[in-house]
Amino acid sequence: MDIKVLGKEIKVTEAINGYVEKKLERIDKYFENSSAEVTIKAEKNEQIAEVVVNANGERFAAASEEKDLYASIDKVIDILEGQIRKYKTKKEKMMKESSLKEIEVQSPRIEIRNEILKYGYYEIKPLAPEDAMLELQDRPTHNFLPFINLETNKVCVIYKLKDGKNYGIVEPEA
Repeated sequence: MDIKVLGKEIKVTEAINGYVEKKLERIDKYFENSSAEVTIKAEKNEQIAEVVVNANGERFAAASEEKDLYASIDKVIDILEGQIRKYKTKKEKMMKESSLKEIEVQSPRIEIRNEILKYGYYEIKPLAPEDAMLELQDRPTHNFLPFINLETNKVCVIYKLKDGKNYGIVEPEA
């Protein structure tokens, strides 16, 4: 990992430089080629560490403010490591999903024809056609309703027409 340590209002000592390099080894294990730019600075009683890592075309950045510079560096490395783990997990998940999609697309689809694939069961009540229409209106998700016509004693089906305002009835002839 290519590391640049910059100090603003703080002199970058060999100890600080070594500590930063040691801590960035935790980040380096996630990428083959990466670079990091570390900026340390002091403002009032706070020691601030800002780290920007560039790897594989991605940019990860974090900053931390603590009373102690070493604590600030530790915290910023923890934040970066969390960001990188989240990114890696998300990327791996996307790779798995895309490979599954490719497998699904490549498998031949078997088309089923002339088979009964679904059965629906309905309670059939004796109703007048007008009552059947009211019952169907009370069920907005249903498109039809089987019933026994009180006038003819035959099993009929009332259904909604495509205009959405009117109804049709199917009644057997025999």
